[in-house]
Amino acid sequence: MISTRGRYAIRVMIDLAEHEDGGYVPLKDIAARQDLSKKYLEIIVKDMVSGGLLVGVSGKGGGYKLCRKPEEYSVGEILELMEGSLSTVACLADDAVPCPRAADCKTLPLWSEYDRLTHDFFYGKHLSDLIEKH
Repeated sequence: MISTRGRYAIRVMIDLAEHEDGGYVPLKDIAARQDLSKKYLEIIVKDMVSGGLLVGVSGKGGGYKLCRKPEEYSVGEILELMEGSLSTVACLADDAVPCPRAADCKTLPLWSEYDRLTHDFFYGKHLSDLIEKH
């Protein structure tokens, strides 16, 4: 299940893409437009800055902005930064201990296909796909 961290991170990214005019967008403006807690967003954007999705500047004229163009962000990378692995089952996670039953597992092909579908879906969608076209 995708948590509020992941969902709100995507909303922040969309808001920045739609309201960025080359300058920094204050977090209070994003919080107001998105009807979200500024305090909670502060935690989320801190992780997004340290994860390389956003640039932040404090003080007068400060705020946040995207590091790249919206079409260069996949939804998958945003979600993985905020949520961790998008693997649908533990045995397929990147850091999973090899399963001794893998060779005989009748369900592994099912989980592998589902995992690929999930990965391809989120990595096939880009921030630019979610931005309101005017």
